[in-house]
Amino acid sequence: MAENIVWHQHKIDKAERAKLKGQKPMVIWLTGLSGSGKSTIANLLEQKLTAAGKHTYLLDGDNVRHGLCGDLGFSDKDRVENIRRISELSKLFVDAGLIVITAFISPFRSDRDFCRKLLQAGEFVEVFVDTPLAECEKRDPKGLYQKARDGQIKEFTGIDSPYQKPENPEVHLPFSGQTAAQSADELIASLTDKGFL
Repeated sequence: MAENIVWHQHKIDKAERAKLKGQKPMVIWLTGLSGSGKSTIANLLEQKLTAAGKHTYLLDGDNVRHGLCGDLGFSDKDRVENIRRISELSKLFVDAGLIVITAFISPFRSDRDFCRKLLQAGEFVEVFVDTPLAECEKRDPKGLYQKARDGQIKEFTGIDSPYQKPENPEVHLPFSGQTAAQSADELIASLTDKGFL
């Protein structure tokens, strides 16, 4: 940890920023296997919330790896660091009064819990996009499962690297044949019913 640094206290706080925006800042953290529909649902959620006058920001796994986390690979150590960086960034956005939507595989429970612990109670909403592995492989939008099965990709989540399912997510979206748009509507309804929106 760096030495000789101090925290500077801002004169404008999160509560004042949230009041100005007229919303409750939070992180809506979508987690699930590659191909589960996280990014599609997250994009639809952001569009719907923006149309409703909410100030959001979407952080997507692939997009973040082009810049902020471009120096990281896919070892367990790098995956942990990837989520640590995203968590710290998400906290800054929440402090700015935003509704942050994230779409990350985030396979390790402890990493998702790290983000939860950075935030105040009620500011972290874990959403489990629970699509079975067989369905994700069938979709395989990036061809990654086939590459993993062929041995071209090592340590691929769900194949030769574990995915630790959430134990008590705030929202559980099990796949049962519904469209991504239906899942996004179900997510908004659940967030509203539970008092997050």
